[in-house]
Amino acid sequence: MESFRGLNTSRFRATLGLLGKRIEKKLIDFHSGSSGSPQDEPAKPDTTWVITDGSVGMEAQGIAVAEAVGLPFTLKRVRPKGTMRLVPTPLQILVPGQTLLRAMDTSEPLEPPWPRLVISIGRRSVPTALAIKRLSGAYALHIQNPKVPAGLFDLVATPVHDNFEGTNVITTFGAVHSVTPERLAEAGKNFAPRVKALPHPRVAVLLGGESQAFSFPPKIAMEFGAKLANLARETGGSLLVTPSRRTNPYTLAALSHAIVDTPHFIWDGTGENPYFAFLSLADAIVVTHDSVNMVTEAVGTGKPVYVQALPGRSTRLSRFHGLMRERGATRPFEGHLESWSYAPINDTELVASAIRHALDLETKD
Repeated sequence: MESFRGLNTSRFRATLGLLGKRIEKKLIDFHSGSSGSPQDEPAKPDTTWVITDGSVGMEAQGIAVAEAVGLPFTLKRVRPKGTMRLVPTPLQILVPGQTLLRAMDTSEPLEPPWPRLVISIGRRSVPTALAIKRLSGAYALHIQNPKVPAGLFDLVATPVHDNFEGTNVITTFGAVHSVTPERLAEAGKNFAPRVKALPHPRVAVLLGGESQAFSFPPKIAMEFGAKLANLARETGGSLLVTPSRRTNPYTLAALSHAIVDTPHFIWDGTGENPYFAFLSLADAIVVTHDSVNMVTEAVGTGKPVYVQALPGRSTRLSRFHGLMRERGATRPFEGHLESWSYAPINDTELVASAIRHALDLETKD
């Protein structure tokens, strides 16, 4: 018998590959077998459920596709409770559907009447979405890499930088989003009176924050703010700043202090976030590079988009930013403005049209 040290690596990889395919087949069989057959009640034909774990960025993607499909939708935030919290997410998909749904804390009931379409975003929403699909026969779309075989869903939409492929996979350039000319025009029109005194060029500044891969401490914010202030002085322009939920208050305070002597508007967290209004009213956009969502939404405008680096590292985000630069949509922020053009990036309709076709829905005008 061969020792582990002398094991033929090519044979070992081949064995693992065969094992993986067998596991994938068993999972697909499990989800398509009698144990997962829909209940007698048919799926309700005119609704969508958007399943998320409550992350704002993920919710925005699910809502964007749901709106583009055109069916009335309900947002359902889910997370395991009790002993289900101890079960790893990949194993939760093996739990019988009703048992799993009862073990979820939810913002809305997970019970009939079932939807015709279920949209899940992020790997933690996968077990719940698949349970609903098994119980109801609903058409299931997953957004992002589900970390399970793509065949368990009817359709999977993943960004190109995820390197996830399959016969039922649509590859998008960045995140799906809801930035459209109509939405921008409406948001800009409603907010324009509040910033009409601010001079052009106006630069929208979209702030992220702390994440597993990146940090955004006050010291970095102070340096970033100094670059923005110099830019405003050199161009005679102004700044439109909006933080996200991940932006540390001390970080925002440091940046605010650095731009205090330049024309600016900073959203203070009260009322509706003027995020879309800033995208509409800006001549250029600067985004911190920790957020795929914000960068992709920014390039949905077709305006010059600059990316401000933060301390940290992510191979996945490095691929994303490299692809955006190659596409001609973004450039690193170096403290000055340039002018360039590119076609706005938005693959949301690509995904929505595939769903409408599969569900035999009337084509949108």
